[in-house]
Amino acid sequence: MSRTALRICPLCEATCGLTLTIEGTRVTGARGDRDDVFSQGFICPKGASFGAVDGDPDRLRTPLVRKDGELREATWEEAFDAVAAGLRPVVERYGPNSVGIVLGNPNVHTMAGALYPPVLIAGLRTRSLFTASTVDQMPKHVSSGLLYGDAGAIPVPDLDHTDHLLLIGANPLESNGSLCTAPDFPGRLKALKARGGTLTVIDPRRTRTAALADRHIAVRPGTDALLLAAMAYVLFEEGLVDLKGLAPVVDGVDELRAAVGDFTPDSVAEACDVEPDVIRALARELAAAPTAAVYGRIGSCTVPHGTLASWLVDVLNILTGNLDRPGGALFPQAATDRMPRPAGPGHGFSLGRWHSRVSKHPEAKGELPISALAEEIDTATDEGEPIRALVVVAANPVLSVPDGDRLDKALDSLDFMVSVDPYLNETSRHAHVVLPPPPPAQSPHHDFAFNTLAVRNQVRYTRPAVPLEPGRMAETEILARLILAATGMHGADPAAVDAMVIDQTLGKAVKEPHSPVHGRDPRELAGLLTGDNGPERRLDMMLRLGPYGDGFGVRPDGLTLEKLLAHPHGIDLGPLKSRLPQPLKTASGKVELLPQPIADDLPRLRQALRERPEGLVLVGRRHLRSNNSWMHNVPALTGGSNRCTLHIHPEDAKRLGVRDGAAVRLKGAGGEVTAPAEVTDGVRPGVVSLPHGWGHDRPGTRLSHAAADPGVNVNQLLDGSLLDPLSGNAVLNGVPVEVAPMSRKAPPATENDQQLT
Repeated sequence: MSRTALRICPLCEATCGLTLTIEGTRVTGARGDRDDVFSQGFICPKGASFGAVDGDPDRLRTPLVRKDGELREATWEEAFDAVAAGLRPVVERYGPNSVGIVLGNPNVHTMAGALYPPVLIAGLRTRSLFTASTVDQMPKHVSSGLLYGDAGAIPVPDLDHTDHLLLIGANPLESNGSLCTAPDFPGRLKALKARGGTLTVIDPRRTRTAALADRHIAVRPGTDALLLAAMAYVLFEEGLVDLKGLAPVVDGVDELRAAVGDFTPDSVAEACDVEPDVIRALARELAAAPTAAVYGRIGSCTVPHGTLASWLVDVLNILTGNLDRPGGALFPQAATDRMPRPAGPGHGFSLGRWHSRVSKHPEAKGELPISALAEEIDTATDEGEPIRALVVVAANPVLSVPDGDRLDKALDSLDFMVSVDPYLNETSRHAHVVLPPPPPAQSPHHDFAFNTLAVRNQVRYTRPAVPLEPGRMAETEILARLILAATGMHGADPAAVDAMVIDQTLGKAVKEPHSPVHGRDPRELAGLLTGDNGPERRLDMMLRLGPYGDGFGVRPDGLTLEKLLAHPHGIDLGPLKSRLPQPLKTASGKVELLPQPIADDLPRLRQALRERPEGLVLVGRRHLRSNNSWMHNVPALTGGSNRCTLHIHPEDAKRLGVRDGAAVRLKGAGGEVTAPAEVTDGVRPGVVSLPHGWGHDRPGTRLSHAAADPGVNVNQLLDGSLLDPLSGNAVLNGVPVEVAPMSRKAPPATENDQQLT
């Protein structure tokens, strides 16, 4: 007999509500939940394929432990015994920094991934932390930290109310949105145009989003910051700066005017390959719109000046008075956020509190660049020990990080590695222990991270749609036991981890004057928590202490877990609202428009004015049915247009003798790959595009479908040396490559080719 169950989709940032059809314990169908307060029935191909993702036969069902050089099935007890025996001696002999932690993108898509890794990091006390953020959005965290004093304070465009939206390096019709959680992003853009608004897209590719736009600017890759700086210049030059209500909370306007004085439209035009009059028109249209928002994403982050571009996105919103106003860019308020503190100066945001051991890269937001992971393992120095053990949670850096071949070898040299992953993939195949979480239908879901980026305030929670299969272990318990094994408490009750967090959180809350529970007994508060297990009790605590919570009885109409469970389709908390100055944590208590690290990096941007790239440069691309390397093992989500091909413009193809469908060789600083060419005018001349997340051809994996059509690893073209210096983010776009048909040898690199950035 079939039944239905609700589940929030964890397969991209849109977080759509699903209605699953279940036969016994198998998910046989998925459709959009029309009653979901946020997504209102919208679904994309990934969500529609939830059952295929959930039921992938290649998912691991039991732990694997390496014995005599081979990974073999083991019991959970054997697996955690091996973790404790592998990690603790490394910590005790070489110190906590000799254990690295690698967190992948899927961590923010699961409840367990949000709740437990911070406890693991704190428990190990290691500074060797690497995450997918430094091949993705770290520039935005750094720019927000410097502007607002909080790396997590990321304003999002008010999509449903804006009159003018400028997208740079973003393709939400394929990505479903990123750092901007918005179910049915395509529908929201179409609604913007239907109400008479304007959509402008800046992208070197004519993406599906660009095709929808009123104006598409095919900028040269890597020059986003120059273009945005020139727009800021025009706002100052033409008297278009109008901070509106922001003026009392913004410092540094005059200093900013001087800082962008060199970036005239005429001076940046050749580098950007955008006419000066077009740049002036972009700035004027932005200033003239009744409301407007500038939104930049991964294409503007993964470039040499990613932090400056991310900063300038917010600068333009500020200079036009569109930050923190309806129709502009606003700061969401999630239900599990901490209770807002009174407005006033904070501790601010610091960079470079420590550095990587080998190349001396500064930390950002507590993380080191993941591009440096291989050298931190395989290179000895006089300063500290190399990384000798690794804890990898939901990450596949062999494919997602530059120079995977080097990392592949480095992982093989580790004393110990444990991987929490449902698959034996290109990275987890190196582990000594693999701990597989259950399929998503067997896990609860609440979006801690994405609700802080949502275009409407709301809260939703779904319990597991399917009971935990015998022999499986909940992902929350896996990570709790991993924490205990890694920190010398192996064998303790995993519930102790949640109890410790609850005790610490409540103990701190009762001491905060602005907290709704100030002065109360934390033990009494802990006794009031509801939920079937530790994770639910933690969620209940966060809801009750949060901005909409009941304050443990102080506000009887406020949120609790019980109230949320009574609303299975979620609770709408209303549109985004103006919040400044409360979110600001800078030392001044204001928006610091020209922070010193930004000012110090501007000479590097001025130098880019003189650079004239020649030859071909590489950019990535997204596909609606893909999310990094996650889903290439699902037949329903691969094939068709979701293939690993090299997009090349007809002019470049003719010049190089490249035929459509024929194999071409790409060579970069990190290596070379071979891929079929796809000749298309969807990419501008001088630019080639290869998608990210492919390259499933390494031995020792269990990805049968992905291995049948493996594609190539675009990141193998990179050697990892190109980083945005402020954020440590890898430069993945706008990098030089040589392209030649397989029938010809690649031409030797010229001096100009070698100077491309």
